[in-house]
Amino acid sequence: MAIVLGEPGVGGLSEAVCVLRDWQYEGAPAQLHPGDLGWFWRSGAQATAAAVRTWSRDGRILAVGLLDGPGLLRLTIEPAAHRDEELARQLVADVTDPERGVLSAGKVNVEAPMGALVQDLLSEHSWNTDEPWTPLRRDLTEPVKDPGVRIEVAGPERAHVRAAVQRASFDGSRFTHGHWHAMAAGLPYADARCLVAHDDRGDAVAAVTVWSAGPGRPGLVEPMGVHKEHRGQGYGKAITVAAAAALQELGSSSALVCTPSSNVGAVATYKAAGFRQRPEVRDLYRPAQALAGSDREPP
Repeated sequence: MAIVLGEPGVGGLSEAVCVLRDWQYEGAPAQLHPGDLGWFWRSGAQATAAAVRTWSRDGRILAVGLLDGPGLLRLTIEPAAHRDEELARQLVADVTDPERGVLSAGKVNVEAPMGALVQDLLSEHSWNTDEPWTPLRRDLTEPVKDPGVRIEVAGPERAHVRAAVQRASFDGSRFTHGHWHAMAAGLPYADARCLVAHDDRGDAVAAVTVWSAGPGRPGLVEPMGVHKEHRGQGYGKAITVAAAAALQELGSSSALVCTPSSNVGAVATYKAAGFRQRPEVRDLYRPAQALAGSDREPP
């Protein structure tokens, strides 16, 4: 059977989320996680559906992509199909031809699991490696210590607090309580938590969202931020430790996060919170002239 490129629509998002959960396993290369779709869901179900692409053979999804902005496709592949040549060649054809409705003309990026055949084929088509990202992992088989600050789980009544810390942590962020409610209504949020850390005066100083992929599978930290007026006081480490504890309570086997390697402060914070650095990964990009990026922590 031929490989079929599809757009799942709102009704097909459940299947896409389910296969992403199934593809998470210990030792997997850095890849798209159901929590990535969950965080994108803050823009609503319709926008999320419009950003998702699937590649199927005989009705079985073999690859899922998230258009994280017009110039970045975050792509992951069923583990058994990483070296499937038919799939890889179809993926390359679809991402290199703007008329296929995946990526536009000009400079674009593809994030794909390291070691997947599609990486090799894109390189053969003159795609280049972009700036490095650092994945980090914390094992959750051992107890997680108390973070040392007051942590609250932010639900609907405290969504405005969670949103305010997000805006204060990332320049240009427009995250509101309305975005939080849209995100919380999404399928992945059934296995997620938003946490807010407070200082001794009761001020909200840091926040994080964690995403489980189900018991015994790696969970994701996305995003984590510290209020710009409260940095340098250990709150990043504290909220990250709290994130690990929350994922452990949700049954996750480990906690994963990925940050630009150039963000040395973030890498240091995650390592201080017990995360171990893994080998760097890189997107592939097609220069603009080949046919004539996107910040991972969107606002």
